[in-house]
Amino acid sequence: MPSKSPKSIVVFVTIFVVVVYVGLVVWWHLYSPSQGITIQNPGADNRPDGTSRTADDVVIGEFFMRYGEGASSLNLQGEWPGFRGGDYQNVVHINDGVDFSSDFPVLWKAETGEGHAAPVIHKGLVYFLDYDEKLRSDMLRCFSLESGTELWRRWYRVPMKRNHGFSRTVPVINHKYIFTFGPEAHVMCCDLITGDLKWTLDVKKQFDTQVPRWYSGQCLRIEDNQLIIAPSGEEVLMVGVDCDTGEVVWQTPNTLGYKMSHSSVVPMTILGNKTFVYAAEGGVCGVSAEAADRGRLLWSVDKWKPSVIAPSPLQLSSDKIVLTAGYGAGGALLQVRYVDGKWSATIIDQYKPSEGLSSEQQTPILYEQMVITIPPKDGGGLRGKLVAYSPSNIRTPIWESAATERFGYGPYMVIGSHLFVLKDDGELYVYKLGQRGMTLVKRQRVMEGIDAWGPMAYADGYLIVRDDHWVYCLKID
Repeated sequence: MPSKSPKSIVVFVTIFVVVVYVGLVVWWHLYSPSQGITIQNPGADNRPDGTSRTADDVVIGEFFMRYGEGASSLNLQGEWPGFRGGDYQNVVHINDGVDFSSDFPVLWKAETGEGHAAPVIHKGLVYFLDYDEKLRSDMLRCFSLESGTELWRRWYRVPMKRNHGFSRTVPVINHKYIFTFGPEAHVMCCDLITGDLKWTLDVKKQFDTQVPRWYSGQCLRIEDNQLIIAPSGEEVLMVGVDCDTGEVVWQTPNTLGYKMSHSSVVPMTILGNKTFVYAAEGGVCGVSAEAADRGRLLWSVDKWKPSVIAPSPLQLSSDKIVLTAGYGAGGALLQVRYVDGKWSATIIDQYKPSEGLSSEQQTPILYEQMVITIPPKDGGGLRGKLVAYSPSNIRTPIWESAATERFGYGPYMVIGSHLFVLKDDGELYVYKLGQRGMTLVKRQRVMEGIDAWGPMAYADGYLIVRDDHWVYCLKID
């Protein structure tokens, strides 16, 4: 039988391939896979919950994770309950018992998202607000002060873009709860021990607040079981919120048209009257903190109104307040008066950063009739140094640190009679304070830090410091 020619084989294979291809195309269009299909519910693909949330679709505090079991030590009863401590002065009143002969040991450290939010401390527990870029989430994290073990975190999705970091605010605590103020002005109240969510408040939505550039920097206050917030929204300037229920108890109308700044509300007693003082974008005001008329606007002044304000107002005497800000604003001295039943306020002095007491980021400290500060980069020959002024003369320095000792935007606090200063690159300096000067007693490299700007916290001999990616715990006594 004669064999087929190569040409015939090629023709046959070509026809066969075409027929098979056409058949498959027809089958593809006619076939309906109606059997064996299972409808997948949201989340069945193991995608993390809430990843599709937008800035207007935030469920505050929706997630919780417990990492370890542990309670506060019975031996640790100290507290650092909020920004600048319990009395807002950033001064720890203890007997000097610190050993400066060797380096302070670093007991533990914890990695964070980029930010500058500082911790609070409650009976052996450490808390701070954080932001996770991968999860795009605000997080309240709780650690053991002694071991550094993370115990739990409460978190929620809120998409943001990096803007010199994310979290900036210090939480505030009372005997039952901890309260946070997120970068987009979300308030969260949680149980101190369990982390259980109690209530939330979206300040931006409820009060039509315009969050300042670089996100919220305002640190909340607690007075008489009320959380004090300055939304500076379209209609409301300041509010008091019941700590137990989250209900607004009182509110101050924003007749001044102020906007939210990075500064924090400071409770002061001015001429015998309890007052909430706030340096907003647009001016400075005093709101009554007295039970009889709490929330009533007492006085305001708009002569001093920098576009960016980070330091909080600092009371110098019963009627005088010093104001500082960066970006060329310098400082100002405000005087409050009460005459014939009427309150008023006046800027009685105003000057450039190089002409008097000034600060760009940290709030100055009043200690033993000295106002201690770090002038900004435009502070002339004093820029970046530690400088002390008399409360009665904020134009002429009493003393200053050496020319080689400059600290940038780093934080500082007084413990006993010593001034602890963290240079913004992570180097710690300790000075013995005196009325005519100060003496350097210790210098220690704590971390190879970047932008170590967050305020420090202290309790039970533990000092907490941070840069933009790490929190460190040191044992100093």
